[in-house]
Amino acid sequence: MTTGSPTPAYQTPARPPAQPRRSRLRTFLPLALAAWLVLEIWLLTVVAGATSGLVVLLLLAAGFVLGAVVIKRAGRRAFQNLNEALQRGTASSDRSGGNGLMMLGGLFLMIPGLASDVIGLLLLLPPVQKAVSGYGERKLRAAAATPGTLGDAFQQARIHRPDGKVVQGEVIRDEQ
Repeated sequence: MTTGSPTPAYQTPARPPAQPRRSRLRTFLPLALAAWLVLEIWLLTVVAGATSGLVVLLLLAAGFVLGAVVIKRAGRRAFQNLNEALQRGTASSDRSGGNGLMMLGGLFLMIPGLASDVIGLLLLLPPVQKAVSGYGERKLRAAAATPGTLGDAFQQARIHRPDGKVVQGEVIRDEQ
């Protein structure tokens, strides 16, 4: 206390509020990025030692140019699909996610490093795209089905009252 009076024996000093636990992602993501950077640098030095620095530089430049071409091509294709869908007045029929994965592959190609180039090249292969998109769809469906997640948020609404209390409820739409 700031008054200088002694604290009574029965009163315990207030403890600071407990810190929330860090999520696993916040704990391990910096470690994973550091390990990724070490792997990329090690691979570059190994390849430079086996060949020459000029070969490594040419590989990195070729990966950057190839990645830019892939991203540009996938972006054009996605824009054309969107224009066609808007002209038809229907939703896009392409549900494979191929354009997004091609753009991601191009981005990995543009990142300097040999391991990222390998991942980028793998993402350009149609069987790998199909497997990754199938895995992503299964994960999104599982996340949307569990209560308390994003999928559940679409079915619940929170109404804030003027006194600060929160009333939970469900949105029910009458279809006519």
